[in-house]
Amino acid sequence: MNEPATPPTDDWHRRDATDVARAHGVEMHLGLHDDEAARRAELHGPNELAEGARRSPWRLLLDQFSDFMILVLAGAAVISGLIGDWVDTLAILVIVVLNGLVGFVQAWRADRALAALKKLAAAHAMVLRDGKVRRVTASALVPGDVVLLEAGNQIPADLRLTEVARLLVDESTLTGESVNVEKHARVLGAEAASLGDRLNMAYKGTTAAHGRGRGLVVAIGMSTELGKVAGLMAAGGDRDTPLQRRLAGFGRRLAIVVLAICAFIFAIGVLRGELPMQMLLTAVSLAVAAIPEALPAVVTVLLALGARRMVSLNALVRRLPSVETLGSVTFICSDKTGTLTQNRMRVEEVVAAGEVWAAGSAGARQLEVLRAGALCNDASRDAEGRWQGDPTEVALVQAASDAGIEKAQVDGQHPRVQELPFDSDRKRMTTFHQASGGLVAYTKGAPESVVPQCTSHWQPDGCGPLDAAQVLATAQAMAARGLRVLALARRQHGRAPATGELAAAEAGMALIGLVGLIDPPRDEAARAVADCISAGITPVMITGDHPATAWAIACKLGIAQAEATAGDDGAAGVLTGAELARLDDAALRERVRAVRVYARVDPAQKIRIVQALQAHGEFVAMTGDGVNDAPALKRADIGVAMGRGGTDVAREASSLVLLDDNFATIVAAVREGRRIYDNIRKFVRYAMTGNSGEIWTIFLAPLLGLPIPLLPIHILWVNLVTDGLPGLALAAEPAERGIMRRPPRAPNESLFAHGMWQHILFGGLLIGALCLAVQAWALAHAPASAQTMVFTALTLTQMAHVLAIRSEGESLWRLGLGSNRPLLGAVALTTALQLATIYVPWLQPLFKTVALSGGELAICLATAAAVLLAVEAEKAWRLRASLA
Repeated sequence: MNEPATPPTDDWHRRDATDVARAHGVEMHLGLHDDEAARRAELHGPNELAEGARRSPWRLLLDQFSDFMILVLAGAAVISGLIGDWVDTLAILVIVVLNGLVGFVQAWRADRALAALKKLAAAHAMVLRDGKVRRVTASALVPGDVVLLEAGNQIPADLRLTEVARLLVDESTLTGESVNVEKHARVLGAEAASLGDRLNMAYKGTTAAHGRGRGLVVAIGMSTELGKVAGLMAAGGDRDTPLQRRLAGFGRRLAIVVLAICAFIFAIGVLRGELPMQMLLTAVSLAVAAIPEALPAVVTVLLALGARRMVSLNALVRRLPSVETLGSVTFICSDKTGTLTQNRMRVEEVVAAGEVWAAGSAGARQLEVLRAGALCNDASRDAEGRWQGDPTEVALVQAASDAGIEKAQVDGQHPRVQELPFDSDRKRMTTFHQASGGLVAYTKGAPESVVPQCTSHWQPDGCGPLDAAQVLATAQAMAARGLRVLALARRQHGRAPATGELAAAEAGMALIGLVGLIDPPRDEAARAVADCISAGITPVMITGDHPATAWAIACKLGIAQAEATAGDDGAAGVLTGAELARLDDAALRERVRAVRVYARVDPAQKIRIVQALQAHGEFVAMTGDGVNDAPALKRADIGVAMGRGGTDVAREASSLVLLDDNFATIVAAVREGRRIYDNIRKFVRYAMTGNSGEIWTIFLAPLLGLPIPLLPIHILWVNLVTDGLPGLALAAEPAERGIMRRPPRAPNESLFAHGMWQHILFGGLLIGALCLAVQAWALAHAPASAQTMVFTALTLTQMAHVLAIRSEGESLWRLGLGSNRPLLGAVALTTALQLATIYVPWLQPLFKTVALSGGELAICLATAAAVLLAVEAEKAWRLRASLA
């Protein structure tokens, strides 16, 4: 039978199963013929997720060297080689290659994410073809195939279910719903807008947890909902981090300024009668020194050390710049299930005769509720003693066990002799057990299904009157708090009911009580949310779960304030997926900053939320663990995945993986990101102040009638020893006090904000002025030592400066010299190397230096002390100004 030419559609859940089969040209009792299946396989292709064309490794590697800063560094390496400084040339080239290799490794992330999606596809499937059940590879399925499902099967394609027998499907990885979903084969209406509401559909990548069923393949490969997730991921490109954008802009501006200054110095020198070749070498040396070629290396080291520290905090960094990005995050959009919650059901309340049970204080009424929940229950223990089965039933037997009621014991005391299984029409199940005087039947199910079948309220000393309206109102109030509510009832029977009497056996029951269950928040999640808020970060919950449940969890965690925005239904402050779909992008941007909870959203909507926040200039972190999170993880400024309970898809799409699945770990990551960015700023402050001091010294000398104070070898040496170890040692600088009590950086904040450029100008002029003052004094009193004194003063002032800028607000005396021992050691080593160039006889000809007298060295040390005191005075002034 040939397949009719029907266009692809997403509304199979609204069509009758017979109509769906007719549209696909298949008879449900026979399935497709082999030749027709082969024809459709050729037409539609394999049931696989497509992979985009990959660039060759060589092309990927070459692409890493197109960054402007990398090109500037490569040019600096060539210039250094031309003037004979091969050591500096080699250092620059190593830095360039290192950055290229890091970028090359990062380029494979998207491919690995798609490969992880492919792993979710079921390897095999049971299909009906030519009237016979066959086992075929999942990739061989075609639209129109009839697939048979059993408990434990992974759904191999998107199916329109045609027959079900207590089929429960775990859709948590696709929708975020932590409770298994009961499926049916009936037609649905327009209200089933979200995936979680389409109860007659089974989606590729989800798992049949219980029962069995049969369904018709309506979508394969990239046409499935899972395939659409893969398509969204492939369509989203990587975004540069704030640090990358700041460094790129910094590199462009720096190169232009440096080249202009060097050209000016060359022209002034030649006009004053200096030798052109000498001035060319001086200008080129200054250009090489003024560009802080150690900056990319220092940034890489800072990020790598931060990443190593974060592993000890159970956070694995998959993309180094992401460490810094955490310090810029203003919104954290978190999935609920498995991220903020434990992804397991727990009994939260037991209500019997108006009394609420609390752990350890169960009375007779509550104990009977728990006993009923343990007996009317199909959960069982596995070989290792762990409970297995439906999450709701596991929660019930666990609660009973906590109250001293063991399922194995009560099953032995009251063996089950008969049962009425749960079905979606009755919305309840009943089990019959042996008891003294005959049988006792226990029923559990939805309150609206069980309570109308009850005529009394069970009491330990006999049944009392039942206020059904009050009980249902209590159940509704519990549901509004995000609880999943079950009602439990019982009835005595003198004998087992006959087959025709089973339906009547559920009438005239005595209500025992209500049970409220919830997927509870993680113990540490509330504290983590509070820490985020104190750090100026706005937490937002985005979930595929029920609105009332999402709102209740958000209020418990402090993400939302119940008294501020919630209505009578407990979910008035929630924006649902259906409501979001009615908003255009402009309307969403107007509301997105105020909304704290989103429920029943699909993957594409998660991306819209992230993009709407980014349109306001916010930097967004997305945390999650499911397939449904992956596209938003990739689109967000930083994606944070769960490593233990999360999916491969989420991990591969993320920049940061929480190894302990602990939302609180992100707080430590934010702290580390802020510390790293602070230290990067400190290095830029230090390096650019020192470089500007060198520029001012050489630039102002001829304008003041002084000779060029430094030789090219002096400039390159100062650049090598001052930008190297001391700058790298700033990576070990501890976090500043109060780092998590300040708001995030403005996303568009300049790297030179908060007075940095003024400090660079002021500090550079101070260093230049002091060096020129030393030169003027030396020319008048010790002309032979002039260049050596300027050379030494320039190095020592920069060592004093790096000690002074360890904190932007606290004095060095309060920090203590020993609080950053690597930096203290680097300063000591650099000072020793500088002294070696002027006091070691065989180095003096190489560096064109002479030995300084004690008085001359003291003058150089005095200039260093002046810089230290000046920077400390600046910090004290800024502190007083901020408090005024």
